[in-house]
Amino acid sequence: MGAFTESQEALVTSSYETFKQNASDLSVLFYTFILEKAPGAKNLFSFLKDSDGVPKDNPNLKAHAAKVFELVVDSAVQLRTKGAVEIADANLGSIHVQKGVTDAQFVVVKEALLKTVKEATGAKWSDELSNAWEVAYDELAAAIKKAMG
Repeated sequence: MGAFTESQEALVTSSYETFKQNASDLSVLFYTFILEKAPGAKNLFSFLKDSDGVPKDNPNLKAHAAKVFELVVDSAVQLRTKGAVEIADANLGSIHVQKGVTDAQFVVVKEALLKTVKEATGAKWSDELSNAWEVAYDELAAAIKKAMG
């Protein structure tokens, strides 16, 4: 991978600000996209396990979506400033191991993340924006997988 540019970082951070303006609805959409692609993933999330579909008013769902998106944004910042991603939360790897998260599930989350950002940004969506989010997510996923052992 080449260096993550200031422009790429700005694309990620500015589109995240757009996401935050409608975080509740977009969080529901994010998990809807995940479950459309991988219905079995429902059991990986405590806030989805015992619900029919994706609950619209669940604060845990919104908090988890925010954490996922914030981790990708942080990944973008780290890539530009350090050239690599380091996981600050030492438990992140073990939680993913405990839940039995697979490589295929990381791909599902990436696809859902990109579809959600596309929905959030509307006409501002572009190949450059998509690529910036993809690189930031891929590097975050690689760091989590490394922490998983």
